[in-house]
Amino acid sequence: MDTSHVLVLPQRLKAVAEMAALLQRLDAQPLSVSPAQYRQVVQQLAHQLEPLAMDEALDRLLQAFPAAATVYENLHYNQAGLCRAPLETALNAEMAATALIQAVRIGSGKPPLA
Repeated sequence: MDTSHVLVLPQRLKAVAEMAALLQRLDAQPLSVSPAQYRQVVQQLAHQLEPLAMDEALDRLLQAFPAAATVYENLHYNQAGLCRAPLETALNAEMAATALIQAVRIGSGKPPLA
């Protein structure tokens, strides 16, 4: 049996891992649930992640479940920004957002940002 992809976590993270796995499945099939159900799963996961301090086990869990990593990152954005996103991805997202804001401002007759 191939165990190279088995994620070994402490008991305290089992419920978080189950919710993270559910969110990952929902992300893979976005039309399988309603927006309200999806939001409920995200809110439950956020509630579970909020009190957790980053450690090696939590980092492994977030690496295994990118959707949960996004939730974690959003919870800690004020303290760490896009701390889990690769720098190039984060930079490209920031540049795209800036370009979109500029286009909206110009389209609405407002002067571009300096």
